Amino acid sequence: MRMVVPPLSHRRVIDRNLADFFRSHRHTAFRRALSDLCRFYSVKLPRIEWFEYLDWGKTAGKTYEDGRIHLIHPENWKRGRVYKTERMWIQTLYHEMGHYLLWTDAERKADVFQRRMVRGLRDSRSRKAGSARAASKRKAAVRTRKRRTRAACDRSGRAAVVRRARGKRRA
Repeated sequence: MRMVVPPLSHRRVIDRNLADFFRSHRHTAFRRALSDLCRFYSVKLPRIEWFEYLDWGKTAGKTYEDGRIHLIHPENWKRGRVYKTERMWIQTLYHEMGHYLLWTDAERKADVFQRRMVRGLRDSRSRKAGSARAASKRKAAVRTRKRRTRAACDRSGRAAVVRRARGKRRA
């Protein structure tokens, strides 16, 4: 699958603005980077909420279905982190923007897909096919039972004698 991303020159500008925001904490640089990214994809700006930590320091960012993104502010990024670099914070932002751009409202989309897959399946032809399918499953179960009993008979000598005796009666 090919993914559409902004051209390299745009990505460099966006990355430079994010790095400037991480160092200086000027919100205009962050807003400029985010608006460039959202303008390329023709989506509205997400609501960003800043936190000191999320999920007791385990989570770096979180995206919600309604378009809200919770992020750790760069001032607090170095506290309680294993990887305390600027690059990791920028990659976290890109990751959350990926959720915002590509997977926002995933539950609703999954429900619509499920409804469309099921629509039209409950007609008379599918019911007949279902009953034929059930009959073939019963036949397969009987075959497996027969195979199991034959295998059990072969393991014990007494059962093999009984089977030979049955064969003589039929003849």
